[in-house]
Amino acid sequence: MGELLSPEEVTQAREVIDKLLSQLGRAILGQEVLLKLTTTCILARGHLLLEGLPGLGKTELVKSLSALMSLSFRRVQFTPDLLPGDIVGSPILEEQEGGGGRRLVFHKGPIFANLLLADEINRATPKTQSALLEAMQERRVTVMGETHQLPLPFFVLATQNPIELEGTYPLPEAQLDRFAFKINVEGIGT
Repeated sequence: MGELLSPEEVTQAREVIDKLLSQLGRAILGQEVLLKLTTTCILARGHLLLEGLPGLGKTELVKSLSALMSLSFRRVQFTPDLLPGDIVGSPILEEQEGGGGRRLVFHKGPIFANLLLADEINRATPKTQSALLEAMQERRVTVMGETHQLPLPFFVLATQNPIELEGTYPLPEAQLDRFAFKINVEGIGT
């Protein structure tokens, strides 16, 4: 069991969290509950699923978080033609220097960031969804038998459109379990 924090450490942590929430509140107006839940999710090393229509500031939320926390950020727009390799990366055949032949070199995909916005995750096929969700669980990816660790911290903020919209693939219950919170953005208030 780990050591308990001293009262001074708790006070310092609270001040940092309050400052983060205050600065996020300047970027995302009127969403205090969403900002608190997002911050809680990051501190708990969880992932967040937001459901709602496009245009509600989800990209701005993740960009602001990454800037305030000095973390890398990437955004992947999920579409029906997106492949697992488009997210995790893939081996590319490269010429070796000095004419020594060719070899496969792994090129990292956008998942290799501290904060990943998986935009409209339910527009991608189940196979592509599964590649992301496996990485969320394991915090690593395996391509052609080679394992690659994801950067830490690793946090996914995924968005999904309401299921009644055409062209969506609902996330199975087992995959929904990868998310610490599922929030309906339209229902959030201060």
